[in-house]
Amino acid sequence: MYLINGQRQAMLPVNDRAVQFGDGCFSTAVVKNGKISFAEQHIHRMRLACEKLLIPFTDWALLLDEMSALAAAEERAVIKVIISRGSGGRGYSAANCRLPTRIIGLSPFPDFYDEWKTQGIRLALSPVCLGVNPTFAGIKHLNRLEQVLIRTHLEQTPAQEALVLDSEGWLTECCAANLFWRKGNQVFTPYVDRAGVNGTMRQHILRCLQNSAWQVNEVREKLDTLADADELCICNALMPVIPVKQAESWHYKTHELYHFLAPLCE
Repeated sequence: MYLINGQRQAMLPVNDRAVQFGDGCFSTAVVKNGKISFAEQHIHRMRLACEKLLIPFTDWALLLDEMSALAAAEERAVIKVIISRGSGGRGYSAANCRLPTRIIGLSPFPDFYDEWKTQGIRLALSPVCLGVNPTFAGIKHLNRLEQVLIRTHLEQTPAQEALVLDSEGWLTECCAANLFWRKGNQVFTPYVDRAGVNGTMRQHILRCLQNSAWQVNEVREKLDTLADADELCICNALMPVIPVKQAESWHYKTHELYHFLAPLCE
C-alpha cells in the first residue's frame, strides 16, 4: 500500500528525480499496535537529510499525520517514507523543481528477525566497499547501488549480514544495519562521518550507553579489531538489535551487551 502526496496510488511520474537521479532521502520504521516506533526520530533524521540535500520540503506535520493514519490499523508492519525533490526538467539542475514528492509505503514485518534474535547470525566480509564522501555520509539518500551490490554478494554466502569496509579499509557498517562490538566493558562502533548511515537505532543506542556502566567509543578501526572482541551485535530500526554468533572465522559466545540493549530498544 502506498500514499504519494496523500493519494493512494503506486505510480510515480518518470521525470520524478527519485527515478532520474536517486535525488531524495528515506527512512524506514516499525509499526507496533498502530503506532510508529521512534516516529519523531525518523522525522528528525529526514529533516536533516533534506537540509543536507537542499530539498525544500517543509510539510513535516502533514507527513507525520499521513504516516500515523496509514499505520493506525496495523498490528505489526514496516513503514517506509521517501522524500524526492520532485519532478523537473531534463538535466541535473533542480531549478525547475517546485514541489517535493512524499511517498509512504506499508509492508509486512520480516518475521525472520525473531529467529535471528534467538539464534544469532553470521556476518561475512563484503567485497564491495563504500565510497568515502563526507558530504553524504550519515544520511539515507536514495543512491543505494552500493547496498544493492553488497546484498547481491551476501546472498551467495551462508551469512545473514555483511561486514562492510569503506574504500580506505576502515570498518564501517553492515549492509542494512549498524555495528557494535564489546571488549570487556568497552563498547565500540565505527564513525559514520565519511561513509555509512547514522541509523536512528544507532543514535538511540549511543544515548542509552552514555547513561550506563558501559564505556562507549566511536572509532576508526580495521577489520581485525573484531578478532579479540568479546561480543558483536548489529542494529537498525526494524530489528532493532540482533546478536552475532560468528563474523568471518571469529566466534562469539557471550551476549551481555545484547541483553542489556534489547529491552531498551523495543
